[in-house]
Amino acid sequence: MFTKWCRAFPGLPDQVAEARHFVAALLQEWGRADDGVLVVGELAANAVRHTLSGKAGGWFLVIVGFGTGFVRIEVIDQGGGGVPAMRDVTSLEEGGRGLALVAACAKDWGTKTLPKGSSVWADLVREGA
Repeated sequence: MFTKWCRAFPGLPDQVAEARHFVAALLQEWGRADDGVLVVGELAANAVRHTLSGKAGGWFLVIVGFGTGFVRIEVIDQGGGGVPAMRDVTSLEEGGRGLALVAACAKDWGTKTLPKGSSVWADLVREGA
């Protein structure tokens, strides 16, 4: 069985925190809530900073799907400017580590190019699974 919850957010920086609260509430009793909050925070922040989702009238969508022993957290943005990818960063750079953090928390993660945007997803394994 696979159950999905989704919510659209305005593409504003303060809505990243709202996306974190949404995921935290869903994962409260499931386990791995801290990792889920970190993952959605990084993906939502990237959507707002680096895509058309962060422009006037933009939006991003958060989907949380529960499978047997895992949860998939996905953020869909409005695209623009390329495919999300991990960067090599130096120790002096302040940013650029978001997808590396996502990869460290997730069993698997990836990206999909959509007709009018992109999707970045991460699968977290349930504690004890």
